[in-house]
Amino acid sequence: MVMEASMIVVDNSDWMRNGDYTPTRLIAQNEAVNLIFNAKVQSNPENTVGLMTMAGKSPEVLVTLTTDVGKILSALHGVKSSGQSDFITGVQIAQLALKHRQNRNQRQRIVVFVGSPVDVDERTLVRLAKKLKKNNVAIDVINFGEETANTSKLDAFINNVNNSDNSHLVTIPPGPHILSDMLMSTAIISGEDGAPSNFSSGGDMFEFGIDPNQDPELALALRISMEEEKARQEASSKKSGKPESSESGEAMVVDGASGAQQHHEDDDELQAALAMSMGQSHVPDEDVDMDEDEELQRALEMSMNDNNDDEMMSAVLGSLPGVDPNDARIQKALEDMQDKKKDKEDK
Repeated sequence: MVMEASMIVVDNSDWMRNGDYTPTRLIAQNEAVNLIFNAKVQSNPENTVGLMTMAGKSPEVLVTLTTDVGKILSALHGVKSSGQSDFITGVQIAQLALKHRQNRNQRQRIVVFVGSPVDVDERTLVRLAKKLKKNNVAIDVINFGEETANTSKLDAFINNVNNSDNSHLVTIPPGPHILSDMLMSTAIISGEDGAPSNFSSGGDMFEFGIDPNQDPELALALRISMEEEKARQEASSKKSGKPESSESGEAMVVDGASGAQQHHEDDDELQAALAMSMGQSHVPDEDVDMDEDEELQRALEMSMNDNNDDEMMSAVLGSLPGVDPNDARIQKALEDMQDKKKDKEDK
């Protein structure tokens, strides 16, 4: 938020007694001053606002730059309508008051209410506007009541003082509306940076209809409650929006489960295949052993029947793949066959 020092210049001329704004121009202006003051101090805690008049015997500073709304309201209560407004002198005194602000980091702004004819030629206004622009002073003009006579002059004034859209002219014709309500949607309330105001519509001048300066604890409690309710609604909306994501999540879980099941089935098949493979590899080993034993037995029998000597038998056994003639089993088989041969010869 922009940090500003603002001087509000009110029109307290005799023209302000007219009742074309509810209830009168002066009272409608006072309500609008209250609105602007609160908008300024709430937008930035370091903002300050002053108040002065530009009619009567001479323009007068009623309240120097402050954050105390009580001082502003008390001064407004004592403002009376009299004489003619002096737009040029009023703006110059407001500029001088801003020049002596304590916080030099605050930007300078003047807010002027014009509810009576501006009896100054356009050239003089343009000269003043250029001086304000040179000194980096922004100005907002609220033109009401005598808008038909003043609009062209004030428009030229704003065009020459405007710097990067920091100054504004708001023209509000008379009608059944309330002046302060018409200001709520303007750049004067939203500020130079365009930040939205904290004021609710429907005629309430403050957020929740409570003046935070009068009852800060209640205003803070209401704001916290609103934030908690907003957070609760966001959480509820997220939860209510969850079924779609949960369904997709469940679909992912189901897919994952089926994928895991498929993976397990694949593992089972693989294990079975491995087991079968191992069994098949084991069975052939047995078959091979059996075939080798049969070949060995056959060779032994052939050698025994042919009455070959021991050297011949050893040569035959040594020619068989993987057969050790000195193996204990082979030696025992040879002995058994020798015994059988002896038995046959004895018979």
